[in-house]
Amino acid sequence: MRKGTALSLLGLVLSATAQRFVRFIATDGQEYTGDAILPAGTTDAALTKQAKVITGDILGDFQITDEVKTVKTLLAPLAPEKTRTVRCVGFNYAAHATEANVTIPSFPILFYKPWTALAPPIGPVPITKGYQNQTNFTSSMDYETELVVVIGKKAFNITEDVALEHVLGYAAGYDVSHRGWQIDRGGEPQPQYSMGKGADGWAPWGPAIVSTSIITDPQNLNLWTKVNGVLMQNDTTANMIFSVANMVAFFSMGITLLPGDIIYTGTPSGVQLGKANPQWLTNGDVVETGTENIGTCTSTITYTPLEPCTCFGVLRPVSQRGFELRRRFAIGFRDIRTPMSRG
Repeated sequence: MRKGTALSLLGLVLSATAQRFVRFIATDGQEYTGDAILPAGTTDAALTKQAKVITGDILGDFQITDEVKTVKTLLAPLAPEKTRTVRCVGFNYAAHATEANVTIPSFPILFYKPWTALAPPIGPVPITKGYQNQTNFTSSMDYETELVVVIGKKAFNITEDVALEHVLGYAAGYDVSHRGWQIDRGGEPQPQYSMGKGADGWAPWGPAIVSTSIITDPQNLNLWTKVNGVLMQNDTTANMIFSVANMVAFFSMGITLLPGDIIYTGTPSGVQLGKANPQWLTNGDVVETGTENIGTCTSTITYTPLEPCTCFGVLRPVSQRGFELRRRFAIGFRDIRTPMSRG
C-alpha cells in the first residue's frame, strides 16, 4: 500500500472516531448537532466556530457529514428531554469532604437533579426570589466544577471492568448549589438537596460531549473554577475517591442507566462551603468551570424579578447543625441516635 493511501485511510478512521459532539444554533437560524471543528491550538470546545453536521442520533446510529455550518450559539450537547436521569455524586474528593467537615464516604453518595436543571454551557444561572437575599437571610450560592459522564449504552448490573464501554463521552459541568436550602433551612437541619441544587438552569454543562476515543482515561483530567477571573478550584480527577468506572457500575447494580443519562461526578476542594468567612456568589458574578481537553462553561449568576414565595417561612444561612447532618448523610445515617451538636 502506498504511503499516501495509508495516510488517507488513517485520516478517515480518525474522522470517524475523533468526535466532539456539539449542539448549536447556526447562523442560518437552524439547530444542528455536529462534530466540532476547533480553532488551531485549542481543545476548548467553547471556542467552536464551525462544525460538521451530524445526521441521525448520537445516542444510536449517526453519520458525520461533510456539510459544515457556522456556529452562532452553543446549546447543551443533548436536548434536555433526551436525558431521563441526572445523577450527582457528593463528596467524591477527600479534600472537599475535609473542608466541609464531612466523613469520607465508603461508597458513592447519590442524589438527583431534574432534567429541567440542565442548561447551556454559556448563559445565565437564574436565581429566583426564594433563593435571593431576604430579611434575616443571606443567599448562600456556591460553585462546584465537575466532570460529567454521558451514558451511551444501556447499563444494568454491570461490572467495573466493562463500565467504560457504556460511556459515550465526557463534558464539563457546574453543579449550582445553594447551601442554605441544601443543608439547613428554617432553623432545623432539614436537608433539601433537590431544592438546594435542582432549580431550573442549575446544571450548566458542555460545551461538548468529548468521545471516549479522545478521552481514554477519565482519571487523568485537570478541572478548575474561576469566579470573576480568580482561580478558586484547581484539581485533577486522579484524586476522585470513586472512579468513573466504579460509579457507573455501582449505580447500575439495581437501577438501569439509559443512553443520554448524565452523571455529575463530584467536585474537588476550594468551594465556599466550610470556610470561616464564605464569599457566596451574588448577582452578576461570572463562574467559569472547565475540564482539560473538554472546555469551559461560563455562567452568570442572574437574579430574576419574580415575586417571592412566602409559603416557606424565613430562611437562614448554613449552621453547624447543618454540617452535622451533612456528615451523617455522607456516612449513610449509620448512627442516627447520636445527638446533633447545637449551633
